Amino acid sequence: MENIVSQNWLLGQIGDANIVIVDCRFALGQPESGRENYEKDHIAGSVYVDLEKDLSGAKMAHGGRHPLPDLGAFSILAGNLGIDGTKTVVAYDDQGGAMASRLWWMLKFLGHSEVYVLDQGYTAWKAAGYPVTAEVPAVFSRTFSPKVHRSMLASMDEVKDKLGRPGTVLVDSREERRYLGLEEPIDAVAGHIPSARNYFWKGVLGESGAWLSAAEQERRFAGLRDAEEIIVYCGSGVTACPNVLALSEAGFENVKLYSGSWSDWISYEDNPIAKGEE
Repeated sequence: MENIVSQNWLLGQIGDANIVIVDCRFALGQPESGRENYEKDHIAGSVYVDLEKDLSGAKMAHGGRHPLPDLGAFSILAGNLGIDGTKTVVAYDDQGGAMASRLWWMLKFLGHSEVYVLDQGYTAWKAAGYPVTAEVPAVFSRTFSPKVHRSMLASMDEVKDKLGRPGTVLVDSREERRYLGLEEPIDAVAGHIPSARNYFWKGVLGESGAWLSAAEQERRFAGLRDAEEIIVYCGSGVTACPNVLALSEAGFENVKLYSGSWSDWISYEDNPIAKGEE
């Protein structure tokens, strides 16, 4: 797999000065729990980023619940974490890769190619007896030079303009009941963007919690093979990222993230909403 690394691989890199390991643990509704868990113990040598403080910007009238952070501020943060163009970054979490995939996407979007997600996450790492510590590593700041890949991002206007356009497929990454509009526990309006197809993001994982192989991801997304362009969204632009990563694993190239996602879409009163199967 091109974007996922195994526990054994990472074990062999512990202490390598060219590797930056980033703990992305975060629980929605318990915003301090990720850092608290990091402070208790983490993979040896890892630094911490917070989904809402570091990987998201301030909420406004539009942009969704987790808008992208200011790119300048994020670039400074990346440098302060010790990341520059010479470093390989490995991200992990304990949420099935959702938060780690957000960091993966952010760095890819800003032109950093050597970034990966750790398979299975922190609990599995610790259970395997691999090294953990409460010690916070000393970090030497670097200069992170972003090169924005605008083609990886879709705006609300772009999504709206492309509704029903042949060749463009929307992928909704939320649970099926939210997609169908049967329930909506988080956002103010239930339903989905018209024409979107539902691929719940946790489908990127097998029963063991490990990421599916590239071939398995390819079979999962076989129904999208005719798409010329795929735009992926979720509730707030976070759990769409595992699907973006998995589509990359499956060999799809023209894949965009609608970062504002459903919570942004419904902030515009005139935007159409669909319910039920498509």
